[in-house]
Amino acid sequence: MEYDIHIRPSVTEDGKRHEPQIRLVSSQYKRIVVKAGRRGGKTFSIAIRAVERFMQGRRQLYGAPTAVQVDEFWYEVKKALKEPIDAKILRVNESKQIIERVGTKQRIKAKTCWNADSLRGDYGDDIYLDEFQLMAEDTLDDVCYPMLINNNGSLVLIFTPPSLRSSGVSKAKDPRHATKLFKKAQSDTSGRWETIHFSSHENPFISQEALIDLTQDMSLDSYRREIEAIDDDIEQSWIVYGKFNEDLCKIQRFDIPKSWPTFSGHDFGQANPAALFMSRNPGPEEPMTSKGGQIRVGDYVIWGEYMPGGGMTTFKNVENFKDILGNRKLTRAVGGNRTTEEEIREAYKMHGWPIQVSKIEKPNSQIDRVIGLMELGKIHIFDDLHNLLYQIANCLWVIDDDNVPTNKVANEPKWHLLAALRYVGSDLPVETAIPDGVLGRAFYPNLF
Repeated sequence: MEYDIHIRPSVTEDGKRHEPQIRLVSSQYKRIVVKAGRRGGKTFSIAIRAVERFMQGRRQLYGAPTAVQVDEFWYEVKKALKEPIDAKILRVNESKQIIERVGTKQRIKAKTCWNADSLRGDYGDDIYLDEFQLMAEDTLDDVCYPMLINNNGSLVLIFTPPSLRSSGVSKAKDPRHATKLFKKAQSDTSGRWETIHFSSHENPFISQEALIDLTQDMSLDSYRREIEAIDDDIEQSWIVYGKFNEDLCKIQRFDIPKSWPTFSGHDFGQANPAALFMSRNPGPEEPMTSKGGQIRVGDYVIWGEYMPGGGMTTFKNVENFKDILGNRKLTRAVGGNRTTEEEIREAYKMHGWPIQVSKIEKPNSQIDRVIGLMELGKIHIFDDLHNLLYQIANCLWVIDDDNVPTNKVANEPKWHLLAALRYVGSDLPVETAIPDGVLGRAFYPNLF
């Protein structure tokens, strides 16, 4: 060895071991997801791992969305490598935050990054994404995975469960994407993924006084989320459409037969008109299979979304609806408030697009009907309908002072596609479980 490195050991002077840190540093898995509490030592753990792998001649790339996290990592690696840096064996570029061995590809680089574009042009044998819950989802698919395939590298993702009560500075369309990935990795059987979960309490290097100071003003939810790093159960109950199973019901686009009955749902408004288009598998053929899920007889597929923005006339909206519909036959269009938007429905009818009022009047009852269909796996959504999927992932119930969901939708006026969904979804045939366990259909009269 040409020089010594100086890394704080993972064991305290009185013999207390930071077991999760030891596990992370020594892990040989190609893909690692770490869910950890604040001040749990996760960034320092990454610094140890990065320095040790750098010593093996490997190229290290660390990214975090905030300068605070990057500076913390940068401080630790510089401290560990102080001796070879002072001896000019390693070269440091402070402005670009790079430590490298001249004439080789061996280096450590730290940078701020929010999304795929932030990482383009770089690569590493080992990549670390800290505060991953704040980053855009395309960071992995568009840059990291292709980069790692080329050099058989390793990936470490680190996150703390985000608070659903604040939007924060996240660039993610789905604030729960890191949690979902962690959960998926837990069930992995390929031997490539490892999941590590630890709370702030498991860091033996943080004093109890500091931990008490950190938590004394926290709500119960914040404590569970940011200290214990527990989030799944509470998060799911806060999501209005949490029963939507994206693993089974978010599917790849395919050519839907023109013979399938087609429906549209509409939310009115000059500033933000919105519409959804869906079709139903009428049978009696065998269930259709699309990549991502099976479309059973009686299931619905949402295949079109419409969000043109402001400034559209009723006439122009109708022309656009007809273009989207193409040569399909529209079975029924539903939308608008029963009592206050009848004139708007009449205007659409005059322009050749008759829109009916939903048979269910109360919004919460409409929502309940849609949730019921989702719970049965009856509603499938094409995976390229990004606006609708975003709204489903982010629409939450208002949370009361005890962190309990109420029956009121938070920021309800902004969810225009979801309004269109509840209008048309509450007007669809319903499947209900009857005592013998067989699903039976209850149809609205004259709907088909």
